[in-house]
Amino acid sequence: MTKITQRCYEATGRTAFICDFSPPRSGDPRVVQQALQLKDADFISVAYNPGRSVRASSAMLAAAIRQQTGQDVVFTLATRDMNKLALQSLLLGVQLLGLENLVVVQGDPFTPRDLEQVKHVGDFTPTQLLAAVAAMNLGEDYRGNKLAAPTDFCIGASLDLSRGLEQEVRLAHRKVRAGAQFFLAQPIFDSAEAARFQGAYAAVAGSLLAVPVFYGLQILEPDGVIFSSLPEAVRREMAAGRSGVELALELYRGFQEAGLRNVYLVPPIRRGGTRNYAAAREFLERARG
Repeated sequence: MTKITQRCYEATGRTAFICDFSPPRSGDPRVVQQALQLKDADFISVAYNPGRSVRASSAMLAAAIRQQTGQDVVFTLATRDMNKLALQSLLLGVQLLGLENLVVVQGDPFTPRDLEQVKHVGDFTPTQLLAAVAAMNLGEDYRGNKLAAPTDFCIGASLDLSRGLEQEVRLAHRKVRAGAQFFLAQPIFDSAEAARFQGAYAAVAGSLLAVPVFYGLQILEPDGVIFSSLPEAVRREMAAGRSGVELALELYRGFQEAGLRNVYLVPPIRRGGTRNYAAAREFLERARG
């Protein structure tokens, strides 16, 4: 299996694509076949319980996709739902399955209604879990005890530039110091946001960010779900009937001109949580073409 840090092509001019993939609300193995539509992506990134709903395990689904399609994968792990013992035991298990790439997130907060039926655990913060996985790579568990063998994870973290640049820069700096080796950034609609982030990071850290950032590029659909602020110009073009794939390709060209060679591709998200992977396939074919 290939580590994400081995597939970053800034110096070559080639783009590395990580494509988002949602686990199903069932254990139906046929869902793995949907991943075949994303064969032109460098990695498939399996999300963790989107919508706070019961879904197939991100790690187990990633392992199934890897086994059945040969595609390189990433799995997402949230700190919200498991304690330290459960998280690190899970990580040893997925290492047995050959998974190496993970992204650490907090997980969407539970609503008051959710909390009537489920508990928030949060035994680690995301930054603490990043540090704990880095320690596992050195052969040590959360108690400070030696593992029989060290793990070998490529550890990722998340970025959301819509939450405020200064706050996100300082958090990213802490995550890098904790052990983050790459970032997945939520979708942006202006490549200048990436330049602003990189400049602000250098000002805070005293040096340029040395780990790759895969900037989010979302393919839109009328009435689709979006988790970031949509520029008015894009809204007008969508309302006029412009194809979401065409808009995404235009934004991708802007990414290329800005030198952004690592892309986190987000297929259209429909009401109810289904995904339009055919649109992602069309985008990847044309972008690769």
